[in-house]
Amino acid sequence: MRTAAVIGTGLIGTSIALALTRRGVAVHLDDADTTAARAAEALGAGSLEAPRAPVDLAVIAVPPARIGAVLARCQREGLAHSYTDAASVKVRPHADLRAAGGDPAAYIGGHPLAGGERSGPLAARADLFEGRLWVLTPSSLTDRSALNRGLELVSLCGGVPVLMDTASHDRAVALTSHAPHLISALLAARLRDAEGEHVRVSGQGLRDVTRIAAGEPGLWGDILEANAEEVAEVLEAYAADLGRTITALRALRGAGAPERAAGAAALAEVLRCGNEGRSRVPHKQGGGPAVHIAVPVAIPDQPGALARLFSTVSDAGVNIEDVRIDHSVDRPSGLVELLVEQSSAGHVRAVLDANGWALAGTS
Repeated sequence: MRTAAVIGTGLIGTSIALALTRRGVAVHLDDADTTAARAAEALGAGSLEAPRAPVDLAVIAVPPARIGAVLARCQREGLAHSYTDAASVKVRPHADLRAAGGDPAAYIGGHPLAGGERSGPLAARADLFEGRLWVLTPSSLTDRSALNRGLELVSLCGGVPVLMDTASHDRAVALTSHAPHLISALLAARLRDAEGEHVRVSGQGLRDVTRIAAGEPGLWGDILEANAEEVAEVLEAYAADLGRTITALRALRGAGAPERAAGAAALAEVLRCGNEGRSRVPHKQGGGPAVHIAVPVAIPDQPGALARLFSTVSDAGVNIEDVRIDHSVDRPSGLVELLVEQSSAGHVRAVLDANGWALAGTS
């Protein structure tokens, strides 16, 4: 691929443009928001000059509701030989393109599974897609050249290609992305009118489950509208589970022992199913589920303490898969949870103990 066009210079579009430019592809940028387009150009993502000849591939990085119309317009203007998009829904763009009179043979749907809470070109990174799954959804009408250019785009951006049909893709992201975003938003919304003292004692768990609620509402409104039916089905099942869980919790305060026992059993089943479901989530994109153990370490609130802790573990030849940091309220110390492979947990504990680190929960 020598030339490309990116229509839409938000976080995803600009990140794609930066990745392509870094690999020597001449990128042409376009956006109805001229301020965003100029910012992307200033970052080195490409040029605002129109291409003099059709580019190899055009990437449409606009909201889902606009993709079909923008694709059809670009095809009429002869912008590119092949086309893809970057939306997190796939059924609607395919249908909208056909409805707008576009050519489905030159189009392959795309969805890079990467993003962030911040939006806009200034949040873009050339390495945003490295090692991340990138779904491609060819239809029965997609020609081989469009598929090959889609695969080349993923490779140039450092992504991992996955081929799916459009309906399967939308059902999958409803379960793994769209419904979780709404659930996170609903939980975060309960904090709006909460007492300040209550919010102040929130821990890492709350920060984890509400992180994605910080996403831009306008963009997420477009995404949810485009996949509304699939998301509604996931939430209906969630609502049924939630109703049973509420009943179980109420039963724990029941007058009779059998009622309380039934409530405890139902609640234990909810937690067990949660453990089983969580174990199926790949720890790294594209990998299988892995078993990791959290090793909690008490850490003083001193300059360089965290670096020393990481250095101790690294010197022991152990890879830290993830880190959770939680400062205690009004205390000059914190708690760090190091997630390591299950097989390494015992070794990590021994090394930390030998080097004077206080393991939380031990004497």
